[in-house]
Formats: sequence, structure tokens, C-alpha cells
Amino acid sequence: MKPTPILLSLLSLLLIFSMAACSNGDSDARAANKTQKSAVNQNAPKAGDFKLVTLDGEQVTLKSYAGKVLILDLWDTWCPPCKAEIPHFIELYNQYNSKGLEILGVAFGREGEPAVRNFAKNFGVNYKTALANQELMNAYGPINSIPTTFVIDQNGRIFKKYIGYRDKSIFENDITTLLNL
Repeated sequence: MKPTPILLSLLSLLLIFSMAACSNGDSDARAANKTQKSAVNQNAPKAGDFKLVTLDGEQVTLKSYAGKVLILDLWDTWCPPCKAEIPHFIELYNQYNSKGLEILGVAFGREGEPAVRNFAKNFGVNYKTALANQELMNAYGPINSIPTTFVIDQNGRIFKKYIGYRDKSIFENDITTLLNL
């Protein structure tokens, strides 16, 4: 069967849209990376303040992390890329916490708080975990994809924002840069 001109046109459009969709995020990420690298500490936007209660009942705010590098990871229990990053965050916390790194995992909790608690326990999460609230969404949103991770410097400025899975080495590079290691 010979393809019709309409079918060929539709396939061409589909290919163009697919390529545009895939490359759009990459070019946005490259542009954001370039901008963020040139704006370390001086021109980076201030991170939005928040008030959250951790699964352990501790109240935390952005000010709680003053003077520390903070990885603020927005995730959820049903998200495969989120699950893939969490072991990296556990390792990074073990390696760099004593040098000035803090990590705060903020779950959306679509499956409920008990699921988040069980997940944190089963995965051996060693850093603070909380459930997202509207205040956080107002300060950091809109969040259209997870994981979304913010790397915040010691002065409370957003150093990097990552949407989607990133390898441990990406975060480690940011941490060592900010901690001057």
C-alpha cells in the first residue's frame, strides 16, 4: 500500500512536533543553566519562604537553612524518576551534611501521608521530609512536573532549578561549587 499525501503530511507534522517537544526542554534547561551559572549569588532570585511541618513534627522554614546549601526536592511516592533520585540524595546527605548541606524532601502526598511515611522508612530517607502545602506552591510554583528540585545557596538564593531526573553528579557539582570544596 502506497502512503497517501495526507498520511505523509500527518506523519511529518507528528515528527516535527515530537522533535520540538523533546528539544524544547533541553534548550530551556541549557539557557537556564547558562543564566544561572553567570548569576551565582549576585543576581539569583531569592528563594520563596515557606513554613512546613516535617513528618517528625518539626516546623521548618527557609530561614531554618540560613548559611547552608539546601536541596529542596519536590516529589511524590508514585513517581519513578523521583524514586530514582532519592538514593542519590541519601548518599549526598551522608557525604556533605557535615560540610553544610541540608536536604528537604517535599512530597505532594497524592497517596496520603501514610504512604509518604512508609516510603521514607522503606527507602531509608535520612533527611527531613514534609508534605507540600499551598504556601510552598505559591512560593515555588507552578510545579508542572516532578521531580522538581531547587538548589538554594547559603544566602537563600536559587542557584539552580531542575525539572525531571538528574544524575547524582549534577547535584554533587552544585554542592561542591557552593560549598567551595
